Amino acid sequence: HILETFEAGIELVGTEVKSLREGKCNLKDSYAAIKNGEIFLLNVHISPYSHATAFNHDPTRTRKLLLRRLEIDKLDGKIKEKGLTLVPLKIYFKKRRAKVELGLVKGKHTYDKRIDIAKRDMERELKREMKQKVHY
Repeated sequence: HILETFEAGIELVGTEVKSLREGKCNLKDSYAAIKNGEIFLLNVHISPYSHATAFNHDPTRTRKLLLRRLEIDKLDGKIKEKGLTLVPLKIYFKKRRAKVELGLVKGKHTYDKRIDIAKRDMERELKREMKQKVHY
């Protein structure tokens, strides 16, 4: 459940920017954490740039996010108080600068997951039946 979204800049090296422009980024299992009053993006996989030489980047390195002090303090308070998590939703470019959209999310319980799986299965069955009726 996404409660709130934020936009943050990302501190990147040159080969990471070039890989992002090629669309070679994976946000699966990634999250943001606050350490010493700074916010970092962890487990984001940006593939090595194909045309780079020996000076390529580490694909899963920890990357610093750029937010204002008030925003970081606000997020830190919400995370500690309510047990929420910061998750990157998408990475995009805005005026030639790489940005990440962070979502302040609340985890799902197992019964919530079961309900979602049941809904997805029902929708799949409905589509299958509709497809069969169209063919006959």
